[in-house]
Amino acid sequence: MNDRLSTGRRRTINAPTQTSMILKIVKYGESVLARPTEQVTAFDRELRELVDNMLETMYAAPGVGLAATQVGIGRRLFVMDCSTEKDKRQKIALINPVIESEEGEQIGQEGCLSVPGFYFDIKRPRKVVARGQDLDGNPVVLEVRDLEARCISHEVDHLDGKLLLVHLSPLKRDMLERKVKKKMKRGDW
Repeated sequence: MNDRLSTGRRRTINAPTQTSMILKIVKYGESVLARPTEQVTAFDRELRELVDNMLETMYAAPGVGLAATQVGIGRRLFVMDCSTEKDKRQKIALINPVIESEEGEQIGQEGCLSVPGFYFDIKRPRKVVARGQDLDGNPVVLEVRDLEARCISHEVDHLDGKLLLVHLSPLKRDMLERKVKKKMKRGDW
């Protein structure tokens, strides 16, 4: 696992544990996705295992980011790898993230592992500066652009109890809700 530090350097934090496993991703409609998360206070083996399991789950899904709420855990952390596992140095785990600043805008197709099969044009900032902590509790500042900025904005929304649906028009949101209800009735959700 690598974290990008405020200096732009990267350092190895840990290797995957022997107990890595794929977690169940919760879907739209489950209440945990609508609740803001709690700060992480323990930087221990359990946190490292959770991060390893979240990364394994994200890659298997497949996705480029995954917030703890998406696996039913109300803790303030997310993982991401916008290289889609092509560059192990791109693995990021950000604990207790806060977006400090946003610049510009980009509009692009965005999906969500908790709303599988649906993609929408979503407006996000082009550049994001976020701060948080690494797995040891050390301060980290990330300054990212484009896809990484989109990913951080998306994952922080999850940690604040918001799904990408909040960025849709009421008409598009209503259409999605109807489609999801049909899938639920058929047992496809």
